[in-house]
Parts: sequence; structure tokens; C-alpha cells
Amino acid sequence: MRILIVCGAGASSTFVALRVRRTVASRGLDHVVEAGSVERIPEANETLGGELRPAEASANRADVVLIGPHLADRFDELNDRVERSGGRAVLLPTDIFTDASGDRALDLALAAPITTP
Repeated sequence: MRILIVCGAGASSTFVALRVRRTVASRGLDHVVEAGSVERIPEANETLGGELRPAEASANRADVVLIGPHLADRFDELNDRVERSGGRAVLLPTDIFTDASGDRALDLALAAPITTP
């Protein structure tokens, strides 16, 4: 599973991703965890006929995108972009940045219903 954690500029998500990577390793899982800004989610103009082109789909696709709570007002838009790329979006809780471990964020990602493209 590929998990992408996004925030506005990519700074906050980097700290969450670090904790989630540690949790993935401690659980013996083989998931890829990345962090970035919302620009990592394909834009509507990156689609052709409503679908991602194959090269973009493979380069940008995450199975689950965890979206920072400060982006709650943009969640519908971001969720739409994630779903068009074949992934699932989850809005992180407002206190996620205070977690000492990545357990809760990883559990949210693992609980997200996965759709196959």
C-alpha cells in the first residue's frame, strides 16, 4: 500500500509521515509512506476525459491520501482529485500533529476502503 500524507506546504505532513513510517516498520508491514503538499494530488487539468493518463496514474497514485486537518475546508475538492486517481482520501483529526506515534494515522489509512483502478 502506498500512503501519501499531505498538508498545505508539506512541512507538517513530513513529521506525521516519519511517525507512520516507524509504526509501519514496527508492525512489520511493507507499506510506502510519503509526505508532501497538496500539489502531489493530481489536478483536474491533469486528466484526459475525466481519467488520469497511465503515466500520471502510476507516478501520482497513492492508495490512501491522509489530508491534514487544516485543509478540511478543501476536503471535498481534494477527495475528488484523489478518487479520480484511484485512491481514497481520509481527513486527519485536528490533534493528529500532537500524537507521539504514527499508530492512529496508520490505522486510519488501513481502515480506508480501497478501490482498485
